[in-house]
Amino acid sequence: MKFAHLSDCHLGGWRQPELKELNFRSFQKALAQCIKEAVDFILIAGDLFDSAYPPIETLKETFDEFRKLKEKKIPVFLIAGSHDYSVTGKTFLDVLEKSGFCTNVAIFEERNEKIMLQPTIFRNVALYGYPGKKSGLEVSEIERISLQDAPGLFKILMLHTAIRDAVGSLPIPAVDETALPPVDYLALGHLHINYSKHGRVYSGPIFPNTLSELEELQGGSFYIFDQGKLRKEHIKIKDIASIDIEIKDALRATDHILSVIEKKNLEDKIVILKLHGILEFGKTSDIDFMKIEALVKRRKAYAFLKSTTKILMPEPELRIDLHDTANLESTIIKKFEETNPSKFNVLIEPLLRSLQLEKIDDEKSSVFEERLMGETRRVLPL
Repeated sequence: MKFAHLSDCHLGGWRQPELKELNFRSFQKALAQCIKEAVDFILIAGDLFDSAYPPIETLKETFDEFRKLKEKKIPVFLIAGSHDYSVTGKTFLDVLEKSGFCTNVAIFEERNEKIMLQPTIFRNVALYGYPGKKSGLEVSEIERISLQDAPGLFKILMLHTAIRDAVGSLPIPAVDETALPPVDYLALGHLHINYSKHGRVYSGPIFPNTLSELEELQGGSFYIFDQGKLRKEHIKIKDIASIDIEIKDALRATDHILSVIEKKNLEDKIVILKLHGILEFGKTSDIDFMKIEALVKRRKAYAFLKSTTKILMPEPELRIDLHDTANLESTIIKKFEETNPSKFNVLIEPLLRSLQLEKIDDEKSSVFEERLMGETRRVLPL
């Protein structure tokens, strides 16, 4: 048995025409590799499209690629992801399926508060699936799934969600992978990472979906399962040129940036200009990005992206003349009251004292919260 595992294609997602095209070319390259490898079937674990209603041109191009697979008699099994899922249950995945280009394996019904997944049988394989949803809403539902038995078959479960082992301590909704029904291969999508452990696999995106992913991943990926062995396939069509520059004077920044770019080999590369720093003079709008982009294009770059989120304005200083550092808190409060007069200022010190309440050893959080709220209520005229 030989199959390919793709996910997070996000076709039609990029706004920049060059990157939208590159995203689709990466998808084409992955499918061409699947045909060359003569895989028995292809899995797409969600987010084939970047939205439930993708642009018509994206649909036309995608249908052409699926037609090639059908001509080679390579079936595609998929599920909806958080991007191409619709609460109405209607997406263009349905159109693909009704055209005979793929099979959505998310077939299930609720039984006694359990969600029973029914198998799609292909040769000696039983495929099960459950769709991803917006804001991780699928997590609590996945915790209730069970599989209708398919004795003697190789079991594949397709999910578009986060699993706890992959996200670690990040505070996001995630499924406890150890509580999932046992299967031979867990085909995962949603997290744009490369993860493979104990038959649980995130294939990574076919093409990076954001500026930071372009830098981190440098390209896309998918996996091929070949006779029990898993092999990662990299997809990289263009090189990335990342230019990181600290800016303090926005009035002179343009010339400085141009001088740095002049020294770089940018031909046929995706150029990412990252600016950071605390501005001492001028503001971000003083930087002539049109002039910078014109130079990048003259140097034959494939695409140009910029990030200015880490350019900061200096914070206003709160000047305090201290003679007695022991009364620092009172001095700061007094200075604040002078510059921000309000009838509510009398509540500042009592509120600060109430918020200094400490949790007692072995005290339940709910009890502590109630004590804290009680102290606050005594201060506020509620």
